[in-house]
Amino acid sequence: MGTLSLRGRAVLARARRVVIKIGSALLVEQGSGDIRRAWMDALAKDIAALRAEGREVLIVSSGAIAVGRRYLGLDPKRMRLEDKQAAAATGQIRLAHAYQEVMAEHGFTVAQVLLTLDDSENRRRYLNARSCIDTLLKLGAIPVINENDTVTTQEIRFGDNDRLAARVAQMASADTLILLSDIDGLYTADPNKDPKAAFIPEVTTITPEIAGMAGAALTPHGTGGMITKILAARICLDAGCAMVIAPGKEMHPLKRLREGGRHTWFLPEGEPMAARKTWISGALKAEGCLTVDEGAAKALSQGRSLLPAGVRAVEGDFQRGAAVRVVDLEGRPLAKGLMAYPAEDARTIMGHQSSEIEALLGYRGREVLIHRDDMVLEGGARAYAPPSDSADPSHSEASVSDTDLQATP
Repeated sequence: MGTLSLRGRAVLARARRVVIKIGSALLVEQGSGDIRRAWMDALAKDIAALRAEGREVLIVSSGAIAVGRRYLGLDPKRMRLEDKQAAAATGQIRLAHAYQEVMAEHGFTVAQVLLTLDDSENRRRYLNARSCIDTLLKLGAIPVINENDTVTTQEIRFGDNDRLAARVAQMASADTLILLSDIDGLYTADPNKDPKAAFIPEVTTITPEIAGMAGAALTPHGTGGMITKILAARICLDAGCAMVIAPGKEMHPLKRLREGGRHTWFLPEGEPMAARKTWISGALKAEGCLTVDEGAAKALSQGRSLLPAGVRAVEGDFQRGAAVRVVDLEGRPLAKGLMAYPAEDARTIMGHQSSEIEALLGYRGREVLIHRDDMVLEGGARAYAPPSDSADPSHSEASVSDTDLQATP
């Protein structure tokens, strides 16, 4: 057994939503290009064990290009961008089919989700992808996520699946990201070149010294190896998500991790939701403002979402996913949050019951204007208590629904 981070083991033990990143070298035989089905079967058993404990699991998978190029007869050393895109298109369907087959043996449904860097940086696309992933998890599916290599060009690429996995963990408010790799963790230097390199079992801050251990300068354009793993760790720590680098080549890699095999944990100070709230509160500029009645203000102070019924006015010209301020009838700040509707649609449905949204807009959107997980309370919102003779019972009732009571992003 290797050096063990006891704190890391405790984090994994209580994690409810786990992202597992799998590299091409683990999935595909490098010589033949064949999928390692026996290894995938063992991984599926490990995932079934996590699911049996009530954990939600997402997979970020490489391997599409490596699988596809074999069937197209492409030389991996002479592949152009369009060749890689063609290989991805060919390999992705075979890879998804393989995942579905091994997971079906345990009664799980697999769902394919293809993302680009744009999807993680554009707030509207970010919310759409987040909502889709959350819905899949609620329905019991296992999302299998990869970069959309068939359409991406250099300017909209992640470039590596370590950082894609970190962005997915951030997007999904995951507790833990497991990077299964051909290495067993972080060392003070490259252990293949320096026999004095010391193993580091736990990291809490990405210091310049830690960054330097990656072996090269850390830049947004770093590719491969430990560099991208440190960059992924930085994203995770900022999002309140723990990350672990663990060896994945052998059978049952998740079981080995849980039993204490050698690995390196990157442990955040806060929790995923707290980090998300901090991001909403401080990093995003408000693009509009909603004025709400007393019933809605009271509902917000009780930790509920904002429904259309309690909104009296919508100011600004913004799109879905924009940050807006929420104020009461006297202009006092109550909250800041991310809109589930663009400004024009918000004006159309404000003051109406959620059950009327489809008839008013012509499509069935979310029941809330701002979900409580996408909202940060401000000022006196937590203690808001309007006079009992002025509160409108209909608005108080309309500020919460059965859907709203579910703790979903």
